[in-house]
Order: sequence, then structure tokens, then C-alpha cells
Amino acid sequence: MKRTLAIASTVVIVALAGCSSQSDRKAASGSYEYLKTKEQNGFKVPTGLDRPEEAREFAIPELGDAADTSLVGKAIPVQSPSLVLPLVTGSHVEEGKNTATIWFDQVDDSQPLSQAVWNSLLSYLDEQSIGVASFSTEDKTLLTDWISVKKEVDTAWYKFSSEETEISRRFEFNLDVKPHGRSAALTVHLKDYKQNTRGKSTSELNAMQMHREEVEVLNQVIGHYEYQIQLAETRRIARIRKGINTEMGFNDNGDSAYLVEAKYDVAWPRTLLVLRKLGFDVKDLDKSNGLLFVTYRGSDASWWDGLFSSEDALLKKGDYRLKVAKAGVERTSITFMDNESKPFEANQVSDLYSAFAEVMSEDNLDI
Repeated sequence: MKRTLAIASTVVIVALAGCSSQSDRKAASGSYEYLKTKEQNGFKVPTGLDRPEEAREFAIPELGDAADTSLVGKAIPVQSPSLVLPLVTGSHVEEGKNTATIWFDQVDDSQPLSQAVWNSLLSYLDEQSIGVASFSTEDKTLLTDWISVKKEVDTAWYKFSSEETEISRRFEFNLDVKPHGRSAALTVHLKDYKQNTRGKSTSELNAMQMHREEVEVLNQVIGHYEYQIQLAETRRIARIRKGINTEMGFNDNGDSAYLVEAKYDVAWPRTLLVLRKLGFDVKDLDKSNGLLFVTYRGSDASWWDGLFSSEDALLKKGDYRLKVAKAGVERTSITFMDNESKPFEANQVSDLYSAFAEVMSEDNLDI
């Protein structure tokens, strides 16, 4: 009998523990008797006497004009704050701002920053099957269609079936680009909200709930942007490691050069790998101008040493320079020069071509 009572008591305790709803877990626990407290009158000093000094250490600040006076008692949420997560390289948030905003800085010059942000946002909406109600690059604004989701709502502990609520939202994205174009702020505003539960509809949210909704969707957009960057970087590294075809040609100045079939952002790091294997040490570099300052120290590869230690002395040990430049959308030119920036003669470029092209075409060079 005692054992039966113990089991029954345990079941009751577990059942009662499950009675707390999500709204209860979001509200402060304890007594709300303080709501009945009336504000005390200020300390009155009789005429003719000096007011004593008052300690302001525990003074309660005055409410601002924008304060939500309805947030008292159970209406005060005790959830952790919603924070914008600056996951993207070069992104940051401004301290003290209550808006759902993230700043991006230009770190990739392959496309304008504003275009990169909009493309990522549109890609996210397309992936989530979210329609676009309006979009204007001139107004720097995008308005989504209704986004509807269904969530389970709390029911009494003794009910074994769950109920659902349908939440529909529309968001507006604004992109504020600095005049120089290398910094931009993406902000999200909740434009419309509808919630339907058990046939009852509501469209009311307090400021904290609105902010939580805005931050949630902004963080999803940021996460998608970061994933796209990581995916593009993985593909770029794979492309760098893969062999690239090379042919003889000329740069934009008409000098003899090697033309590699790759974009500049791939050809530049690939050239560094090729030079290292060919026995060059890079002393200095300037990617923005495509300049490499190198020293040829010789190579451990017998075929390369045999080529350059011949009686003709095709390439002596010493300092040289290279110019890497765009040669169209999908091609890059590489020009060898002496230490005075004088391009190699056509016959010397031709003599070095077979060795350079062979290493450039190799797969899986060490990075």
C-alpha cells in the first residue's frame, strides 16, 4: 500500500511539474506584491533648515518617453536577450543600439559590397522559399511576402494532444551604404505580424517581442551569408590546388608573358605556390598592384637545376620581379622581369615556359 502511494505521489509531482506553460517559464517567478506599492512622497525639509545630503547610489532612473509602461509583473520577460551575431568576416554591431542592425566591411573586392549583401539576402529568401513583395536597389529596401510558420502551443498537462498556432510575419530589409561603398549596414524591421491560435487572431507585440523577431531573422540571414563565404572559399582553395593550363602570350603592354586560364584571385595564390616549388623566395608582394619581389635560390628538383645551370645560364640566382595582372574575365597574365622591372625578352620567356607551365598544370600543390 505504501509503495502504491509513493508511486502515485511521484506521478502527481511529475504531472504538476509539467503544468508550467511556456509563458510561465518566460515570466519572473515569485511574488508580485510590489505592484501594490505606492510611490512615497519626497523628503520634506522644514523651512529654515538645510536639506541633508542624499545618497544617489540606489536611485531609480526616470523612465524615458519611449519606455513601455506595460512591462510590469508577469509581463516582464526574463528570457536571455536577443543579440545580433556578427559571424561574417569584417562584420560588427554598434554598442548601445536597439535596432536589429549589422555592419559589413568590404573584405572581398571581386564585387561591390552592396551587391554581395543583396545577393546573399536574395539567396537566403530563395532557399527558404520566401517570396519578395518589393525590392528596389535605388531605395535600398526589400520587403518580403508573408512568412508563415506553425508552432505547438502549451495545453493543460492532462491533455495528450497538442495544439498549433500559426504565426505570419513580413519583414523589411534596409541597406545603408556609406558614400565610399566599403561599409554597409543591414537593418531588419518587422512590418506586419499575425498570430492565429484556436481560431483567435492577434497582431499585437510589445517592443521586446518585436526586437526578438527581427534579430532572429537577421541572424538567419547572417548565418547564410557566412556559409556562402565559407563555401566560396572552399571552392577557391580547391581551384587553386587544381592544375591550370598556361600558354605563351603578351600582357596589356605588349610584353612577352604567360597567360594562365584562371581569374586573378585564383592565379595570384597559385603563382605563389608555383614559384615556391620552382625555387623562388618571395621577399615582398603587393596584391593590389600585382607585384611580386622574389629571389631565385635554385631548386632541389634536378630537372629544374639542369635547365637553369646549363652553359647558357637561362636564369641566374638573384633577385627578380613578377607582374600578375588581369587579362580578361577568366585569364591572368604573368610577366617575369629583372630587378629593375625590365620584362624578359621573348626568347628567355620561351625557354622558361616548359618548366613554368608544367608546375602550373600540376594538381594538389601544397598550400
